[in-house]
Amino acid sequence: MIQGMGNFKYPERLRHLELPTLAYRRNRGDMIVTCKLLSGLYDEQVTLQLDMATIHTRGNSRKLTVMRCRFDLRKYCFTNRIVNMWNSLPDNVILANNVNQFKNRLDKHWHDIVFNYRADLAETGGLA
Repeated sequence: MIQGMGNFKYPERLRHLELPTLAYRRNRGDMIVTCKLLSGLYDEQVTLQLDMATIHTRGNSRKLTVMRCRFDLRKYCFTNRIVNMWNSLPDNVILANNVNQFKNRLDKHWHDIVFNYRADLAETGGLA
């Protein structure tokens, strides 16, 4: 525990220390890995294969296909966990030229939820 922080609640400690929530950091990391996978920065023979959607009616131009799961074990796997979050991101974030640009645009898009520990990124696409 940091000196003087014992009386503060979790969200107040986050704001005072200027730290994002654990959920935010985990979801941000998932989006960065997804960006790298789709950009071909990893060896294609070794990495996961993500299926791109063939129909683009709304949202970004690099949508992923939602896989059906019969069991909860598969539902919480990385390839299914990231699909709704990725598909909810706007084109200006998705079409970044490099990973650092993607990180900066993602942080700007999600700026309202950095300290919001009640935000559900998977359902709201990052909007609190």
